[in-house]
Amino acid sequence: MSTIVGAATPLAAGGRMTVDEFERIDESLDGPFELIDGKLIRKPDMDPPHVWSTERLRKRLERMLPEGWTVRDDKPLRIPDFNERRPDIVVVRGDEDTYETRHPEPADVMLLIEVSMSTLSKDQGKKRPLYASSNIPVYWIVNAIDRQVEVYTDPGPDGYATCDVYKPGESVPVMVNGAEVGQIAVNDVLPRDPSGPCPSAGAPRPAAGGNSPL
Repeated sequence: MSTIVGAATPLAAGGRMTVDEFERIDESLDGPFELIDGKLIRKPDMDPPHVWSTERLRKRLERMLPEGWTVRDDKPLRIPDFNERRPDIVVVRGDEDTYETRHPEPADVMLLIEVSMSTLSKDQGKKRPLYASSNIPVYWIVNAIDRQVEVYTDPGPDGYATCDVYKPGESVPVMVNGAEVGQIAVNDVLPRDPSGPCPSAGAPRPAAGGNSPL
C-alpha cells in the first residue's frame, strides 16, 4: 500500500494528520482511505473469499445480538488522535441513528473482527496492540492462513493478555457484556480459498483451544 499525502493536505505538527483533519477531507478522496498513525493509506479491495467471510459474520451476528447493539462492516472507527480504521466488522452500542452525526469510537465497541489473508501480519502486528491499548474488549482474527479464529481478550496498554484459538469443527462463543449470546462455527466463516503470503516462519502461535499470555 502507498501513503498519499497531498501538498494541500492539512497536517498536524510533526507531519501527522489528526482524525479531525482526516474527516474534513475524507469525502473528497478518491476511494476508501484509512488514517493509520497519522498517514493516509488507501484501503485495498477485498477479494471474493474476504467478502464471503465478512458477509457471513455480519449475518450471523445480526441474528443473535440483543436489542441495543448494531453490526457495522467496513465502516470508519475513530481511534483518536491519529487513527481512523475501517475494520471488517465491529459490534457497537446503539442503532444506526446513534451514529448519524458521528463515527463510533473504542468506547462504543464490544467486538471487533478482522478477516485476515494478505493482511495477517498487520492484523496480528500493528492493529492488535492499537486495539488493546484503545481498550476494545474483544478482538477476533479470522485467520485464513493458519485456518483458525483467534479471540483476544483482557486488553491493556501492553496488549491483550489472553488468546483463545478455535479450529475447524469448533465454535466461537459471542460474548456481549460478559454474557454468551450465541456461537459461530469456525467452518461457517473461514474462507475455503485463502490468498496471500504465509506469515514468516517462526512467528509465535497460541495453543489451540487454550489460554496463553501475549
